[in-house]
Amino acid sequence: MAQDKPKNPEKHSTFIPKEKKSTKPFHDTPMLDQLESGPWPSFVTGLKRLAHNNNMMVDLMGQLEHSYKTRLGYWKGGTVSVFGYGGGIIPRFSEVAEMFPESKEFHTLRVQPPAGNHYTTNMLRQLSKSWEKYGSGLIAFHGQTGNIMFIGTTTENTQHFFDEINEYGFDLGGAGPCVRTAMSCVGSARCEQSNCNEQKIHRTLVNNFIDDMHRPALPYKFKFKVSGCPNDCMNSIQRSDFAVIGTWRDDMQVDQKEVKAFIKSKGRKYVIDNVISRCPTNALSLSDDDTLNVDNRNCVRCMHCINVMTKALAPGKDKGVSILIGGKRTLKIGDTFGTVIVPFMKLETDEDYEKIKEIASNTIDFWAENGLEHERCGEMIERIGLVNFLEGIGIEVDPHMISSPRTSSYARMDDWDQEAEKWRQRKQQAAG
Repeated sequence: MAQDKPKNPEKHSTFIPKEKKSTKPFHDTPMLDQLESGPWPSFVTGLKRLAHNNNMMVDLMGQLEHSYKTRLGYWKGGTVSVFGYGGGIIPRFSEVAEMFPESKEFHTLRVQPPAGNHYTTNMLRQLSKSWEKYGSGLIAFHGQTGNIMFIGTTTENTQHFFDEINEYGFDLGGAGPCVRTAMSCVGSARCEQSNCNEQKIHRTLVNNFIDDMHRPALPYKFKFKVSGCPNDCMNSIQRSDFAVIGTWRDDMQVDQKEVKAFIKSKGRKYVIDNVISRCPTNALSLSDDDTLNVDNRNCVRCMHCINVMTKALAPGKDKGVSILIGGKRTLKIGDTFGTVIVPFMKLETDEDYEKIKEIASNTIDFWAENGLEHERCGEMIERIGLVNFLEGIGIEVDPHMISSPRTSSYARMDDWDQEAEKWRQRKQQAAG
């Protein structure tokens, strides 16, 4: 079926503002123009809008067109920093600066966002005005590490921009082999599934490791991410070296009246097909009188039933967090999920938050001492073994630390010979 075109053609296509403040003429960009010919908005339109006020963006578009023609990239790295910092800036120098001199330097500054990404509109306007003054105007909310990405400025203006935003409370994030900017979900501020104070955890960890963010001195990058429930909206289990995920350890809350109302609204077959049968551990069952039975002993907190029947089901009341170590994307050994090192801990008192700082500090210190160059924490654990890692950070082995769902990664080996002898004797008796 053909897709309808957007109703407002002014917001896509080749819409150009009438007033042009930049002094440099546009380059011919037939290949970029073609990207605007479709029915949906194109990033090229945004670049052109910025180019009307900024000569740097005019030459950036010229270089991008040149890259499309030659099928080559022309950016190289280098070293750019602000006073007192060793990271937080991604340097980009053009290899075709003689052709596009205005964009010969196009550095990116990583700036830490507020915990939970809470902004006021006034603050967003203030950040935008600072960037229009010292940079290209191109901003990304947010990078994969969680930073606000201010893309495109010169070496000279890097310091000026940082000084200005630092005056009203913003700081650079991490870049390079360091602790990276942490991320946390909006959590208890707006989400009823929250099981912890995500923003407090976030700020506790960031404040404790701010030195390690600004002065790279680790084998490679180390990321914190905080999700308030097992829905894991921050992708912490697969994208962070230290994942904090809210959970509960008592029974799930069930409102049988709302369960029956949901069944009446959607139908019994719908509930069986979309809730009961999709429980990964068969922990749910439906009685003849339309009451929902939950085998909480086998519930793995996947959140599916709670997401579907939000009024009827809710997390338990005994809330806390699980801590997982070693998640990351592809590097040396492929993608990895975090490994549980703390199945459950309460975060209620100042002592509890000190404990989570202690675990994080011990983890980073042990990895910094034993990790190889360009080796993530999870890859070190894979290389030296989980038991050695747990011993190194002072955490006792727990049966809940599992390598794959519903199985234990620990087995006793001290009595294997005796068990093998019993097996041989049984075989001999059966044969005789």
